[in-house]
Amino acid sequence: MAIKSDGWIQRMASEMGMIEPFEPEQVRTVNGQRVISFGTSSYGYDVRCADEFKVFTNIHSATVDPKAFDENSFVDVKSDVCVIPPNSFALARTVEYFRIPRSVLTICLGKSTYARCGIIVNVTPLEPEWEGHVTLEFSNTTTLPAKIYANEGVAQMLFFESDEICQTSYLDRGGKYQGQTGVTLPKA
Repeated sequence: MAIKSDGWIQRMASEMGMIEPFEPEQVRTVNGQRVISFGTSSYGYDVRCADEFKVFTNIHSATVDPKAFDENSFVDVKSDVCVIPPNSFALARTVEYFRIPRSVLTICLGKSTYARCGIIVNVTPLEPEWEGHVTLEFSNTTTLPAKIYANEGVAQMLFFESDEICQTSYLDRGGKYQGQTGVTLPKA
């Protein structure tokens, strides 16, 4: 398995629609304003966070249960900025829609700009032939409120291509998050 470079990422985005919308270069300013970078990097792709957030709260005394998720566990926020309370958590989604090729496994890592502020970004691997908007998980590990900026870079996707096609892809087994759009909650 080999990590793929910017040229491979650009080819896959244009030939297969692997990433839409696709930014072929690293973007650091938008309309003259500095932003947290997004777009193609040397060996990956920096994704943006959309302006839809689900911020976890305990105002309804709900229990977080992955087998019986209670929508009272969070509040919906639609904004250019999301403030995550201290020691709390939020869900969001990528601006980009992904179509992962059958021979590729994609791993996501948080950007250092957020990590250095105590904000951890977690995403499970994108399996071969998975497609959809990526649900992003943000943990604010600090004792202070933390900001997440919509339409700016939040994490980097790394693409690993195997020299063999997998026997059973995410699509083949009918994965429960296939084709997800918007911020997708846990499914039992």
